[in-house]
Amino acid sequence: MSKSTDERGRIYLPKDVRERFGEQYRIVELPSHVALFPVDEDPLDGLRAAVGDAFAETEADELKGQAREAMSREADAEAGDQSHDGEE
Repeated sequence: MSKSTDERGRIYLPKDVRERFGEQYRIVELPSHVALFPVDEDPLDGLRAAVGDAFAETEADELKGQAREAMSREADAEAGDQSHDGEE
């Protein structure tokens, strides 16, 4: 399928594509091309569909808390690595 942009840079997707994949897409710029990835209306439902029942009993707030804790640990570790690099 080949599509062109209009004067404002918009791409119009055919109705059958929108019905199959939805109305929202993430645009990802890669070194050699641009890709569109459909975004689920409910991202948590999309995640659960992708990973099966791994998060079946986990609430969204709990997942957010776990993600924040993991990011905090990674940031602390990175800050520690940078401070050790400066000591040499």
